[in-house]
Amino acid sequence: MSRPVFSIEERDRVRDRLLEMARADRRVVAGAMVGSLALGGGDRWSDLDLTFGLAPGSKAADLLAEWTRDLEREFGAVHLFDLPFLSTIYRVFLFPGSLQVDISFTPGAEFGALGPRFKLLFGETVERAYPPTPAAPHLFGLGVHHAVRARFCIERGRPWQAEYWIREVRDHALSLACLRHGLAPNYGRGYDDLPAETMAGITEALVHSTDRAELLRALRCAIEALLRQAEEVRGLASKVEAQLRGLVSAGWPRGDE
Repeated sequence: MSRPVFSIEERDRVRDRLLEMARADRRVVAGAMVGSLALGGGDRWSDLDLTFGLAPGSKAADLLAEWTRDLEREFGAVHLFDLPFLSTIYRVFLFPGSLQVDISFTPGAEFGALGPRFKLLFGETVERAYPPTPAAPHLFGLGVHHAVRARFCIERGRPWQAEYWIREVRDHALSLACLRHGLAPNYGRGYDDLPAETMAGITEALVHSTDRAELLRALRCAIEALLRQAEEVRGLASKVEAQLRGLVSAGWPRGDE
């Protein structure tokens, strides 16, 4: 791959090579496509996600070490990071052309779909429970926590940390909005599908500078956005609403008081 961005043909070539490696390795007993490409969706920007089941006694660490060497040699892939989840280990690569490739290994006795975007390519699966969607009370509670931290950071004279927490309040308001509209709340997947009237209020919570007055303005908007999206947790929201709005009230003491 020599172009700045990978082509669909290049992505398919990497997919085919990985499946060839898997089918030739006796330690691999099953394989599946996961993610946006699994069920015929995705687009030319979609990354490649493949997951594999391991034979009894096989160690994911051994395969990852060997496959990583092969992918580095054949494609110039770069190992970015590993992410363990339950009995699965994910390894994320960046290939030339900004192609992200995720491969994962799970013991064969536990190999199965953790979500609807799963297409079995060979081998067998077992039934697995899907991880639960984040609950509205949990998301709202985190948003409240983040709003408090944001205000304290403003008073401590830590504007960049304050901006981080304000952004988190805004993102939790967006996640709550996604739950209300039946959209995916994780990783921003549903944000762009929210109604324009919902986004209009939340957009006001974007921070435009690290000036104290701007941080306070954005925090106020983020708090209001969080409260507007709290319909499913109105009882909880009513208990903290006054305190939340008090975070940006005129009577709040300055850091040196």
